[in-house]
Amino acid sequence: MCSRYSLTSPHEAVRAYFKTVRGHEYPPRYNIAPTQPVAIVRAGADNKRELALVRWGLIPGWVKDPGEFGTLLNARTETALEKASFKVAMRHRRCLVPADAYYEWTGKPGAKVPHMFSRADKSRVFGIAALWEHWMGADGSEIDTMAMLTTAANRTVSTVHDRMPVILPETLFDAWLDVRNVRDREAVGLLVPAAEDFLRIDELLPSINDSRKEGAYLQTLAPPRTGARDFGTLL
Repeated sequence: MCSRYSLTSPHEAVRAYFKTVRGHEYPPRYNIAPTQPVAIVRAGADNKRELALVRWGLIPGWVKDPGEFGTLLNARTETALEKASFKVAMRHRRCLVPADAYYEWTGKPGAKVPHMFSRADKSRVFGIAALWEHWMGADGSEIDTMAMLTTAANRTVSTVHDRMPVILPETLFDAWLDVRNVRDREAVGLLVPAAEDFLRIDELLPSINDSRKEGAYLQTLAPPRTGARDFGTLL
């Protein structure tokens, strides 16, 4: 499960990496949490890529009252084609979530140890496969939402967690976003764990544990602990 991430790369760098032709700008954020507005990359009506702002926590179009529906942050690749909440979006509304790090925790409640996953090559931004939905209420209210896709962890990530977000290489962006020509059963075949050497893992100070906090200091690395494993050397 992925429940917190960051996007601090400059807007221009994100637009260049994802080759978007239009879209919203956003402030750098080091501690993006569920239900907050987030940036996604999707194909517009003209099939050109755009940056859109949506809420993290997918609401299927058939939901009558979002207040009575649970927050869907992640969708498992193994069941996304079968679940009523995701199967329509798998067919018609696939997207990418720009990120430059995500976080996972180990340990017991009250003593959770945070870990940051970022690109091992330090080139920062990457794209997480996701689904988006458009919900419209009986009163005319509307909202776009999204959920990230997850898969079994690769060897590197499994030292901390058994699941990981699906990070797609640039070469697969076109196929994933092309809902007109790439069918859902073909698209799900793209959803595999990232290469073993794609990510590095760094332990952080506990400040990041509080989802209300924000700022670059949240990515300060924790000092090495005696006998602790250096996750970065696993790559």
